[in-house]
Amino acid sequence: MLVILLAFIIGVVSGLRALTGLAVLSWAARLHRIHLEGTMFAFLGYAATPYIFTLMAIGELINDKLPKTPSRTLPAPFIARLLTGAFCGAVVGVTGNILILGLLAGVLGGAVGTLGGAKIRGLLAKTLGSDLPAALLEDCVAIALAVVVAYYAGA
Repeated sequence: MLVILLAFIIGVVSGLRALTGLAVLSWAARLHRIHLEGTMFAFLGYAATPYIFTLMAIGELINDKLPKTPSRTLPAPFIARLLTGAFCGAVVGVTGNILILGLLAGVLGGAVGTLGGAKIRGLLAKTLGSDLPAALLEDCVAIALAVVVAYYAGA
């Protein structure tokens, strides 16, 4: 049951920031916090993979703050977040031998993170009078949740 919850949460992370979950899970695999050896996800633990995903995630964090960045609820960004949620959920699921349930929980979490994150960020931006503090807070929440998932998925 914990693995399904963790897969859902990493899906939420993907809904908030599509590449953050991938970067954190890749570091967890590289540092042997989660064990993906012998699975189709073993490449996440290869030497260069965490660096590549980290650079991509940093690029996303920067791009998210730009004024011309499209809404995450548009079809292409929404689908991308569902796909990364599914992938990350499957990675977490495979650690508990429930790949398909993990994948499904990740997709559901991706949808919740995308739609809920957009709504909450909009409300926070309105309350704070600016989008930047809301976006930075969202970054922190996404990173913290991903680290928590990586920690418990390896337990």
